[in-house]
Amino acid sequence: MRLFRAKDRDPLVYRWFGPTLGAATLFAIEVLQILVIAAAIMLPIRFFIVKPFIVQGASMEPNYFHNEYLIIDQITYQFRAIERGEVVVFIPPNDQDEFYIKRVVGLPGETVQIEDGIITIFNSDHERGEILDEDYIESYTYGDVEVELGEEEYYLLGDNRLHSYDSRHIGSIEESAIIGRAWFRGLPVDRISTFELPDYQDLN
Repeated sequence: MRLFRAKDRDPLVYRWFGPTLGAATLFAIEVLQILVIAAAIMLPIRFFIVKPFIVQGASMEPNYFHNEYLIIDQITYQFRAIERGEVVVFIPPNDQDEFYIKRVVGLPGETVQIEDGIITIFNSDHERGEILDEDYIESYTYGDVEVELGEEEYYLLGDNRLHSYDSRHIGSIEESAIIGRAWFRGLPVDRISTFELPDYQDLN
């Protein structure tokens, strides 16, 4: 049985429930329809395209601060490779229930060396090594590291090198563990922005 009939002047719900309750019932039905349509649109976006993320801790300062609200782009890496300098969210190998946010420093097939606070990248274009110039950090990069990355591995570091638990501690990160890239900062309001890729010149 339909709630409306073309030949009727009033919807059937008015006859069932009276004018007042009938009007309220029609309003509820319309709201429910709107919610169903909105869910059909938003749920795929939420689970497959973008994901909200709240920064926890100080490991990405001075570029990302505690409790900042970010939107993570989950779709771009389905169409292109992860790039050096992008800030990504990933599931660390030591804790499958957590999400970390770090910056991509080393790419698959490269060798990453950290010595005396300097990061040097070795790859097919720079067999003698190229120093990574990071003008977005303010702290010393401690560690004595030389690691060769596999074909699907990335070396990820926090921007706050003195207070970041990253690839220096947990090793390289598999591509399959990377959820997406930081795309948009929604809060706080005075820091709303999208994010630009750093210019590493020859290493880009």
